Amino acid sequence: MAERLAIFLLALVVTKSSAMDFIEVNASSMGIATMTSRIYLALGLTLTLWVGGVSVTAQEPQIPAHSQLTLRQAVNQALGQNPLAAISHANDLEALAESRLARTNLLPQLSFTEEISRGDDPVYAFGTRLRQRKFTQNDFALNALNRPQPIGNFATRFSGSWTAFDSFKSQREIRRADLLRASASSSGKAVDQQIVLHVVEVYQSVLYAQREIDVAQHEQETAEALLASAKDHVRAGLAVESDQMSAEVNVAARQQELIAAQGDLELAWAELREAMGTPELQIIELKPIEPHTFAQLTLDEEIAIAARMRPDLTALSQTQSAQSVTVSAARSAFGPTVSTYGTWEEDRRSLGSSGGNDWVAGVQISVDLLPLGKRAQLAQQSAAKQRIDAQVSASQQQVRLQVSRAHIHRKTAELMIETARAAMNQSAESLRILKNRYSAGLATITDLLRAEDAERQSQSMYWKAVYGNAVAYAELLHATGTLTPDRAEELQ
Repeated sequence: MAERLAIFLLALVVTKSSAMDFIEVNASSMGIATMTSRIYLALGLTLTLWVGGVSVTAQEPQIPAHSQLTLRQAVNQALGQNPLAAISHANDLEALAESRLARTNLLPQLSFTEEISRGDDPVYAFGTRLRQRKFTQNDFALNALNRPQPIGNFATRFSGSWTAFDSFKSQREIRRADLLRASASSSGKAVDQQIVLHVVEVYQSVLYAQREIDVAQHEQETAEALLASAKDHVRAGLAVESDQMSAEVNVAARQQELIAAQGDLELAWAELREAMGTPELQIIELKPIEPHTFAQLTLDEEIAIAARMRPDLTALSQTQSAQSVTVSAARSAFGPTVSTYGTWEEDRRSLGSSGGNDWVAGVQISVDLLPLGKRAQLAQQSAAKQRIDAQVSASQQQVRLQVSRAHIHRKTAELMIETARAAMNQSAESLRILKNRYSAGLATITDLLRAEDAERQSQSMYWKAVYGNAVAYAELLHATGTLTPDRAEELQ
Protein backbone atom coordinates (compact mmCIF):
# COMPACT_ATOMS: atom_id res chain seq x y z
CA MET A 1 0.00 0.00 0.00
CA ALA A 2 2.81 2.40 0.82
CA GLU A 3 4.56 1.62 -2.48
CA ARG A 4 1.37 2.39 -4.44
CA LEU A 5 0.95 5.68 -2.62
CA ALA A 6 4.54 6.64 -3.41
CA ILE A 7 4.10 5.82 -7.11
CA PHE A 8 0.86 7.81 -7.23
CA LEU A 9 2.48 10.86 -5.65
CA LEU A 10 5.48 10.62 -7.97
CA ALA A 11 3.19 10.42 -11.02
CA LEU A 12 1.19 13.38 -9.78
CA VAL A 13 4.32 15.43 -9.30
CA VAL A 14 5.70 14.51 -12.72
CA THR A 15 2.38 15.40 -14.38
CA LYS A 16 2.21 18.66 -12.52
CA SER A 17 5.81 19.41 -13.39
CA SER A 18 5.20 18.74 -17.11
CA ALA A 19 2.21 21.02 -17.12
CA MET A 20 4.17 23.80 -15.49
CA ASP A 21 6.99 23.29 -17.96
CA PHE A 22 4.43 23.74 -20.76
CA ILE A 23 3.25 26.95 -19.16
CA GLU A 24 6.87 28.07 -18.83
CA VAL A 25 7.45 27.51 -22.58
CA ASN A 26 4.37 29.52 -23.55
CA ALA A 27 4.87 32.23 -21.00
CA SER A 28 8.59 32.47 -20.46
CA SER A 29 8.21 35.90 -19.06
CA MET A 30 6.52 34.52 -15.95
CA GLY A 31 9.25 33.19 -13.64
CA ILE A 32 6.74 32.22 -11.00
CA ALA A 33 5.67 29.13 -12.92
CA THR A 34 9.24 27.81 -13.06
CA MET A 35 9.73 28.31 -9.35
CA THR A 36 6.40 26.58 -8.60
CA SER A 37 7.41 23.62 -10.79
CA ARG A 38 10.63 23.14 -8.85
CA ILE A 39 8.81 23.36 -5.54
CA TYR A 40 6.32 20.67 -6.60
CA LEU A 41 9.16 18.45 -7.84
CA ALA A 42 11.14 18.80 -4.60
CA LEU A 43 8.05 18.17 -2.52
CA GLY A 44 7.19 15.09 -4.56
CA LEU A 45 10.67 13.62 -4.22
CA THR A 46 10.65 14.27 -0.48
CA LEU A 47 7.29 12.54 -0.05
CA THR A 48 8.40 9.66 -2.22
CA LEU A 49 11.56 9.10 -0.21
CA TRP A 50 9.68 9.45 3.08
CA VAL A 51 6.97 6.98 2.09
CA GLY A 52 9.56 4.61 0.71
CA GLY A 53 11.49 4.85 3.97
CA VAL A 54 8.34 4.09 5.91
CA SER A 55 7.69 1.11 3.67
CA VAL A 56 11.20 -0.25 4.07
CA THR A 57 11.08 0.29 7.81
CA ALA A 58 7.78 -1.52 8.03
CA GLN A 59 9.10 -4.48 6.02
CA GLU A 60 12.38 -4.86 7.91
CA PRO A 61 12.19 -7.41 10.78
CA GLN A 62 12.78 -6.06 14.26
CA ILE A 63 15.83 -8.04 15.30
CA PRO A 64 16.78 -7.40 18.93
CA ALA A 65 20.36 -6.36 19.42
CA HIS A 66 22.21 -8.64 21.85
CA SER A 67 25.41 -7.62 23.47
CA GLN A 68 28.24 -10.09 23.80
CA LEU A 69 27.63 -12.32 26.81
CA THR A 70 30.92 -12.71 28.64
CA LEU A 71 31.70 -15.31 31.25
CA ARG A 72 31.91 -12.64 33.94
CA GLN A 73 28.43 -11.39 33.03
CA ALA A 74 27.05 -14.92 33.18
CA VAL A 75 28.63 -15.46 36.59
CA ASN A 76 27.29 -12.18 37.98
CA GLN A 77 23.82 -12.96 36.66
CA ALA A 78 23.88 -16.42 38.23
CA LEU A 79 25.01 -15.09 41.60
CA GLY A 80 22.10 -12.68 41.55
CA GLN A 81 19.39 -15.04 40.24
CA ASN A 82 20.36 -18.56 41.28
CA PRO A 83 18.01 -19.99 43.97
CA LEU A 84 20.98 -21.49 45.83
CA ALA A 85 22.39 -17.99 46.28
CA ALA A 86 19.03 -16.80 47.63
CA ILE A 87 18.95 -19.70 50.11
CA SER A 88 22.49 -18.87 51.22
CA HIS A 89 21.55 -15.21 51.72
CA ALA A 90 18.51 -16.23 53.78
CA ASN A 91 20.70 -18.44 55.99
CA ASP A 92 23.05 -15.50 56.54
CA LEU A 93 20.15 -13.26 57.57
CA GLU A 94 18.85 -15.95 59.91
CA ALA A 95 22.26 -16.27 61.57
CA LEU A 96 22.40 -12.49 61.95
CA ALA A 97 18.99 -12.48 63.65
CA GLU A 98 20.10 -15.24 66.01
CA SER A 99 23.19 -13.23 66.91
CA ARG A 100 21.06 -10.21 67.76
CA LEU A 101 18.64 -12.39 69.68
CA ALA A 102 21.45 -13.78 71.85
CA ARG A 103 22.43 -10.25 72.87
CA THR A 104 18.99 -9.54 74.24
CA ASN A 105 19.79 -11.77 77.24
CA LEU A 106 22.06 -9.01 78.54
CA LEU A 107 19.34 -6.36 78.38
CA PRO A 108 16.71 -5.66 81.06
CA GLN A 109 13.14 -6.75 80.46
CA LEU A 110 10.48 -4.04 80.94
CA SER A 111 6.73 -4.46 80.55
CA PHE A 112 3.61 -2.31 80.96
CA THR A 113 0.20 -3.63 82.00
CA GLU A 114 -3.17 -1.92 82.22
CA GLU A 115 -5.65 -4.17 84.06
CA ILE A 116 -9.38 -3.71 84.73
CA SER A 117 -11.05 -6.07 87.21
CA ARG A 118 -14.15 -6.36 89.41
CA GLY A 119 -15.26 -8.97 91.93
CA ASP A 120 -16.46 -9.81 95.45
CA ASP A 121 -13.87 -12.40 96.40
CA PRO A 122 -12.99 -11.62 100.06
CA VAL A 123 -9.25 -11.77 99.53
CA TYR A 124 -9.50 -9.77 96.30
CA ALA A 125 -11.78 -7.12 97.87
CA PHE A 126 -9.62 -6.77 100.98
CA GLY A 127 -6.36 -6.47 99.02
CA THR A 128 -7.83 -4.12 96.47
CA ARG A 129 -9.04 -1.66 99.11
CA LEU A 130 -5.58 -1.70 100.68
CA ARG A 131 -3.88 -1.00 97.33
CA GLN A 132 -6.34 1.78 96.55
CA ARG A 133 -5.62 3.37 99.97
CA LYS A 134 -9.38 3.44 100.63
CA PHE A 135 -9.49 1.10 103.62
CA THR A 136 -11.67 2.34 106.53
CA GLN A 137 -12.66 1.16 110.02
CA ASN A 138 -15.98 -0.12 108.72
CA ASP A 139 -14.21 -2.52 106.41
CA PHE A 140 -13.16 -4.55 109.50
CA ALA A 141 -16.75 -5.53 110.20
CA LEU A 142 -17.21 -9.30 110.08
CA ASN A 143 -20.06 -9.06 107.60
CA ALA A 144 -17.96 -6.79 105.33
CA LEU A 145 -15.00 -9.15 105.54
CA ASN A 146 -17.00 -12.32 104.90
CA ARG A 147 -19.43 -10.95 102.34
CA PRO A 148 -17.88 -7.86 100.77
CA GLN A 149 -19.62 -5.77 98.16
CA PRO A 150 -18.26 -6.10 94.61
CA ILE A 151 -15.43 -3.74 94.01
CA GLY A 152 -13.74 -2.61 90.79
CA ASN A 153 -10.12 -1.76 90.21
CA PHE A 154 -8.13 -0.03 87.49
CA ALA A 155 -4.47 -1.09 87.83
CA THR A 156 -1.53 0.45 85.98
CA ARG A 157 1.64 -1.57 86.39
CA PHE A 158 5.27 -1.28 85.26
CA SER A 159 7.47 -4.29 85.92
CA GLY A 160 11.02 -5.16 84.98
CA SER A 161 13.75 -7.71 85.52
CA TRP A 162 17.42 -8.06 84.68
CA THR A 163 19.82 -10.97 84.94
CA ALA A 164 22.90 -9.41 86.46
CA PHE A 165 25.01 -12.57 86.48
CA ASP A 166 24.46 -16.06 85.06
CA SER A 167 27.97 -17.51 85.35
CA PHE A 168 28.85 -16.02 81.90
CA LYS A 169 26.32 -18.26 80.14
CA SER A 170 24.84 -15.36 78.14
CA GLN A 171 28.28 -14.12 77.03
CA ARG A 172 29.17 -17.58 75.78
CA GLU A 173 25.88 -17.88 73.91
CA ILE A 174 26.60 -14.55 72.22
CA ARG A 175 30.03 -15.79 71.21
CA ARG A 176 28.45 -18.99 69.86
CA ALA A 177 25.91 -17.01 67.82
CA ASP A 178 28.67 -14.82 66.35
CA LEU A 179 30.67 -17.89 65.31
CA LEU A 180 27.61 -19.47 63.72
CA ARG A 181 26.96 -16.25 61.85
CA ALA A 182 30.54 -16.26 60.54
CA SER A 183 30.08 -19.92 59.61
CA ALA A 184 26.91 -19.07 57.65
CA SER A 185 28.81 -16.34 55.80
CA SER A 186 31.61 -18.76 54.92
CA SER A 187 29.08 -21.35 53.81
CA GLY A 188 27.55 -18.70 51.56
CA LYS A 189 30.94 -18.14 49.94
CA ALA A 190 31.25 -21.88 49.35
CA VAL A 191 27.83 -21.89 47.67
CA ASP A 192 28.86 -18.92 45.51
CA GLN A 193 31.99 -20.77 44.37
CA GLN A 194 29.89 -23.82 43.53
CA ILE A 195 27.59 -21.61 41.45
CA VAL A 196 30.59 -20.06 39.69
CA LEU A 197 32.00 -23.51 38.89
CA HIS A 198 28.68 -24.66 37.46
CA VAL A 199 28.38 -21.54 35.29
CA VAL A 200 31.95 -21.97 34.04
CA GLU A 201 31.26 -25.60 33.11
CA VAL A 202 28.05 -24.90 31.19
CA TYR A 203 29.47 -21.73 29.59
CA GLN A 204 32.49 -23.67 28.36
CA SER A 205 30.18 -26.42 27.11
CA VAL A 206 28.38 -23.80 24.99
CA LEU A 207 31.71 -22.66 23.54
CA TYR A 208 32.70 -26.26 22.85
CA ALA A 209 29.33 -26.94 21.19
CA GLN A 210 29.86 -23.90 18.94
CA ARG A 211 33.24 -25.28 17.87
CA GLU A 212 31.68 -28.67 17.21
CA ILE A 213 29.20 -27.02 14.86
CA ASP A 214 32.07 -25.26 13.06
CA VAL A 215 33.88 -28.57 12.70
CA ALA A 216 30.72 -30.33 11.50
CA GLN A 217 30.00 -27.62 8.93
CA HIS A 218 33.59 -27.76 7.67
CA GLU A 219 33.45 -31.52 7.39
CA GLN A 220 30.14 -31.34 5.56
CA GLU A 221 31.66 -28.95 3.03
CA THR A 222 34.65 -31.26 2.69
CA ALA A 223 32.35 -34.24 2.16
CA GLU A 224 30.40 -32.39 -0.52
CA ALA A 225 33.64 -31.48 -2.25
CA LEU A 226 34.70 -35.15 -2.14
CA LEU A 227 31.34 -36.11 -3.62
CA ALA A 228 31.77 -33.64 -6.47
CA SER A 229 35.29 -34.98 -7.10
CA ALA A 230 34.01 -38.56 -7.10
CA LYS A 231 31.33 -37.66 -9.65
CA ASP A 232 33.96 -36.11 -11.90
CA HIS A 233 36.11 -39.26 -11.63
CA VAL A 234 33.12 -41.47 -12.49
CA ARG A 235 32.24 -39.37 -15.53
CA ALA A 236 35.88 -39.46 -16.63
CA GLY A 237 36.02 -43.21 -16.23
CA LEU A 238 38.66 -43.00 -13.49
CA ALA A 239 36.38 -44.44 -10.79
CA VAL A 240 33.42 -46.74 -10.47
CA GLU A 241 29.92 -45.78 -9.32
CA SER A 242 30.51 -47.38 -5.92
CA ASP A 243 33.00 -44.60 -5.19
CA GLN A 244 30.26 -42.03 -5.80
CA MET A 245 27.86 -43.97 -3.58
CA SER A 246 30.46 -44.08 -0.79
CA ALA A 247 30.92 -40.33 -1.09
CA GLU A 248 27.13 -39.83 -0.88
CA VAL A 249 26.94 -41.96 2.26
CA ASN A 250 29.76 -39.86 3.71
CA VAL A 251 27.80 -36.65 2.99
CA ALA A 252 24.73 -38.07 4.75
CA ALA A 253 26.83 -39.03 7.79
CA ARG A 254 28.31 -35.54 8.00
CA GLN A 255 24.81 -34.03 7.82
CA GLN A 256 23.71 -36.20 10.73
CA GLU A 257 26.72 -35.08 12.74
CA LEU A 258 25.86 -31.43 12.04
CA ILE A 259 22.29 -31.98 13.22
CA ALA A 260 23.57 -33.68 16.39
CA ALA A 261 26.00 -30.80 17.01
CA GLN A 262 23.17 -28.27 16.68
CA GLY A 263 21.13 -30.24 19.20
CA ASP A 264 24.08 -30.30 21.61
CA LEU A 265 24.35 -26.52 21.32
CA GLU A 266 20.67 -26.04 22.16
CA LEU A 267 21.04 -28.36 25.16
CA ALA A 268 24.12 -26.47 26.35
CA TRP A 269 22.22 -23.19 26.13
CA ALA A 270 19.34 -24.69 28.13
CA GLU A 271 21.80 -25.64 30.87
CA LEU A 272 23.34 -22.15 30.79
CA ARG A 273 19.91 -20.53 31.13
CA GLU A 274 19.16 -22.72 34.13
CA ALA A 275 22.51 -21.92 35.76
CA MET A 276 22.05 -18.18 35.21
CA GLY A 277 18.41 -18.16 36.26
CA THR A 278 17.35 -16.47 32.99
CA PRO A 279 14.94 -18.76 31.08
CA GLU A 280 14.19 -15.99 28.56
CA LEU A 281 17.83 -15.71 27.41
CA GLN A 282 18.14 -16.05 23.63
CA ILE A 283 20.82 -18.03 21.80
CA ILE A 284 23.56 -15.67 20.64
CA GLU A 285 27.03 -16.14 19.27
CA LEU A 286 29.66 -16.15 21.99
CA LYS A 287 33.35 -15.50 21.73
CA PRO A 288 34.86 -18.75 20.38
CA ILE A 289 36.68 -21.03 22.76
CA GLU A 290 40.46 -20.67 22.68
CA PRO A 291 43.33 -22.66 24.19
CA HIS A 292 44.83 -21.21 27.36
CA THR A 293 48.00 -21.71 29.31
CA PHE A 294 47.41 -21.45 33.04
CA ALA A 295 49.78 -20.91 35.94
CA GLN A 296 51.17 -24.03 37.58
CA LEU A 297 51.90 -24.67 41.25
CA THR A 298 53.14 -27.70 43.07
CA LEU A 299 50.68 -30.03 44.72
CA ASP A 300 51.90 -29.11 48.20
CA GLU A 301 51.41 -25.42 47.48
CA GLU A 302 47.88 -26.01 46.23
CA ILE A 303 47.00 -28.12 49.29
CA ALA A 304 48.32 -25.35 51.54
CA ILE A 305 46.23 -22.77 49.67
CA ALA A 306 43.14 -24.96 50.04
CA ALA A 307 43.72 -25.28 53.79
CA ARG A 308 43.66 -21.49 54.08
CA MET A 309 41.12 -20.51 51.44
CA ARG A 310 38.46 -23.22 51.26
CA PRO A 311 35.30 -21.50 52.58
CA ASP A 312 33.62 -24.80 53.48
CA LEU A 313 36.60 -25.73 55.66
CA THR A 314 36.46 -22.30 57.26
CA ALA A 315 32.73 -22.67 57.89
CA LEU A 316 33.23 -26.08 59.48
CA SER A 317 36.08 -24.78 61.64
CA GLN A 318 33.89 -21.91 62.81
CA THR A 319 31.09 -24.36 63.60
CA GLN A 320 33.60 -26.41 65.57
CA SER A 321 34.57 -23.35 67.62
CA ALA A 322 30.90 -22.51 68.15
CA GLN A 323 30.26 -26.00 69.46
CA SER A 324 33.16 -25.65 71.89
CA VAL A 325 31.58 -22.47 73.20
CA THR A 326 28.24 -24.30 73.43
CA VAL A 327 29.84 -26.89 75.70
CA SER A 328 31.24 -24.10 77.89
CA ALA A 329 27.79 -22.48 78.05
CA ALA A 330 26.28 -25.80 79.11
CA ARG A 331 28.80 -25.96 81.96
CA SER A 332 27.95 -22.38 82.95
CA ALA A 333 24.36 -23.47 83.53
CA PHE A 334 25.53 -25.25 86.69
CA GLY A 335 26.66 -21.95 88.26
CA PRO A 336 24.59 -19.50 90.30
CA THR A 337 22.33 -16.88 88.74
CA VAL A 338 21.81 -13.40 90.16
CA SER A 339 18.80 -11.44 88.93
CA THR A 340 16.99 -8.27 89.94
CA TYR A 341 13.36 -7.35 89.62
CA GLY A 342 11.06 -4.42 90.36
CA THR A 343 7.38 -3.45 90.09
CA TRP A 344 5.47 -0.17 90.38
CA GLU A 345 1.68 -0.26 90.45
CA GLU A 346 -1.15 2.26 90.78
CA ASP A 347 -4.69 1.08 91.73
CA ARG A 348 -7.88 3.19 91.32
CA ARG A 349 -11.62 2.59 91.70
CA SER A 350 -12.29 4.32 88.36
CA LEU A 351 -10.24 5.38 85.40
CA GLY A 352 -10.16 9.05 86.37
CA SER A 353 -10.13 8.79 90.15
CA SER A 354 -7.15 8.90 92.45
CA GLY A 355 -5.82 5.87 94.24
CA GLY A 356 -2.79 4.35 95.83
CA ASN A 357 0.54 3.34 94.29
CA ASP A 358 3.20 1.00 95.53
CA TRP A 359 6.46 -0.53 94.39
CA VAL A 360 8.50 -3.64 95.06
CA ALA A 361 12.19 -4.28 94.19
CA GLY A 362 14.51 -7.11 94.99
CA VAL A 363 17.51 -9.27 94.15
CA GLN A 364 17.27 -13.01 93.64
CA ILE A 365 20.07 -15.59 93.78
CA SER A 366 19.30 -19.09 92.51
CA VAL A 367 21.31 -22.31 92.33
CA ASP A 368 20.09 -25.57 90.82
CA LEU A 369 20.72 -28.21 93.49
CA LEU A 370 19.62 -31.16 91.34
CA PRO A 371 20.74 -30.37 87.76
CA LEU A 372 19.92 -33.71 86.15
CA GLY A 373 18.60 -32.13 82.95
CA LYS A 374 21.61 -29.86 82.69
CA ARG A 375 23.95 -32.82 82.98
CA ALA A 376 22.17 -34.58 80.16
CA GLN A 377 22.37 -31.43 78.05
CA LEU A 378 26.11 -31.15 78.74
CA ALA A 379 26.61 -34.77 77.66
CA GLN A 380 24.65 -34.10 74.50
CA GLN A 381 26.69 -31.04 73.57
CA SER A 382 29.94 -32.86 74.33
CA ALA A 383 28.95 -35.68 71.97
CA ALA A 384 28.09 -33.12 69.31
CA LYS A 385 31.55 -31.58 69.78
CA GLN A 386 33.19 -34.97 69.17
CA ARG A 387 31.11 -35.45 66.04
CA ILE A 388 32.12 -32.04 64.62
CA ASP A 389 35.77 -32.72 65.44
CA ALA A 390 35.58 -35.93 63.42
CA GLN A 391 33.85 -34.07 60.56
CA VAL A 392 36.63 -31.49 60.47
CA SER A 393 39.30 -34.20 60.28
CA ALA A 394 37.38 -36.07 57.55
CA SER A 395 36.81 -32.86 55.56
CA GLN A 396 40.49 -31.97 55.67
CA GLN A 397 41.40 -35.38 54.27
CA GLN A 398 38.69 -35.07 51.62
CA VAL A 399 39.97 -31.64 50.58
CA ARG A 400 43.50 -32.97 50.16
CA LEU A 401 42.11 -35.73 47.95
CA GLN A 402 40.04 -33.26 45.91
CA VAL A 403 43.03 -30.97 45.36
CA SER A 404 45.21 -33.93 44.36
CA ARG A 405 42.60 -35.17 41.92
CA ALA A 406 42.10 -31.69 40.42
CA HIS A 407 45.87 -31.17 40.20
CA ILE A 408 46.38 -34.42 38.28
CA HIS A 409 43.35 -33.76 36.10
CA ARG A 410 44.66 -30.32 35.12
CA LYS A 411 48.11 -31.66 34.24
CA THR A 412 46.56 -34.45 32.18
CA ALA A 413 44.28 -32.01 30.34
CA GLU A 414 47.21 -29.74 29.49
CA LEU A 415 49.22 -32.64 28.07
CA MET A 416 46.21 -33.82 26.06
CA ILE A 417 46.06 -30.44 24.30
CA GLU A 418 49.60 -30.81 23.00
CA THR A 419 48.94 -34.35 21.83
CA ALA A 420 45.64 -33.42 20.21
CA ARG A 421 47.21 -30.43 18.44
CA ALA A 422 49.96 -32.60 16.95
CA ALA A 423 47.42 -35.23 15.86
CA MET A 424 45.24 -32.56 14.25
CA ASN A 425 48.14 -31.15 12.24
CA GLN A 426 49.24 -34.61 11.12
CA SER A 427 45.72 -35.65 10.07
CA ALA A 428 45.26 -32.41 8.10
CA GLU A 429 48.51 -33.00 6.24
CA SER A 430 47.59 -36.64 5.59
CA LEU A 431 44.21 -35.59 4.17
CA ARG A 432 45.89 -33.06 1.89
CA ILE A 433 48.28 -35.67 0.51
CA LEU A 434 45.51 -38.22 -0.09
CA LYS A 435 43.40 -35.63 -1.87
CA ASN A 436 46.26 -35.03 -4.28
CA ARG A 437 46.82 -38.76 -4.74
CA TYR A 438 43.12 -39.36 -5.33
CA SER A 439 43.02 -36.59 -7.91
CA ALA A 440 45.94 -38.27 -9.65
CA GLY A 441 44.25 -41.68 -9.51
CA LEU A 442 46.83 -43.09 -7.08
CA ALA A 443 44.46 -43.60 -4.11
CA THR A 444 41.00 -45.06 -3.64
CA ILE A 445 37.92 -43.31 -2.31
CA THR A 446 38.12 -45.56 0.75
CA ASP A 447 41.56 -44.23 1.60
CA LEU A 448 40.35 -40.67 1.15
CA LEU A 449 37.25 -41.15 3.33
CA ARG A 450 39.33 -42.79 6.02
CA ALA A 451 41.70 -39.83 6.05
CA GLU A 452 38.77 -37.38 6.12
CA ASP A 453 37.25 -39.21 9.08
CA ALA A 454 40.58 -39.18 10.92
CA GLU A 455 40.93 -35.43 10.29
CA ARG A 456 37.41 -34.81 11.62
CA GLN A 457 38.01 -36.85 14.75
CA SER A 458 41.34 -35.12 15.41
CA GLN A 459 39.70 -31.67 15.25
CA SER A 460 36.92 -32.77 17.57
CA MET A 461 39.41 -34.27 20.02
CA TYR A 462 41.49 -31.10 20.00
CA TRP A 463 38.61 -28.80 20.90
CA LYS A 464 37.42 -31.31 23.45
CA ALA A 465 40.89 -31.15 25.02
CA VAL A 466 40.73 -27.33 25.04
CA TYR A 467 37.35 -27.50 26.75
CA GLY A 468 38.62 -30.09 29.24
CA ASN A 469 41.67 -27.97 30.07
CA ALA A 470 39.54 -24.92 30.93
CA VAL A 471 37.11 -26.95 33.04
CA ALA A 472 39.97 -28.78 34.79
CA TYR A 473 41.57 -25.48 35.75
CA ALA A 474 38.20 -24.21 37.06
CA GLU A 475 37.85 -27.39 39.11
CA LEU A 476 41.34 -26.84 40.51
CA LEU A 477 40.47 -23.27 41.52
CA HIS A 478 37.32 -24.56 43.16
CA ALA A 479 39.23 -27.29 44.97
CA THR A 480 41.67 -24.73 46.36
CA GLY A 481 38.88 -22.31 47.31
CA THR A 482 40.01 -19.53 44.96
CA LEU A 483 37.30 -19.69 42.26
CA THR A 484 36.00 -16.13 42.50
CA PRO A 485 34.25 -14.17 39.72
CA ASP A 486 37.54 -12.32 39.09
CA ARG A 487 39.46 -15.59 38.67
CA ALA A 488 36.75 -16.91 36.39
CA GLU A 489 37.63 -14.19 33.87
CA GLU A 490 40.91 -16.00 33.23
CA LEU A 491 38.87 -18.74 31.52
CA GLN A 492 37.23 -16.39 28.98
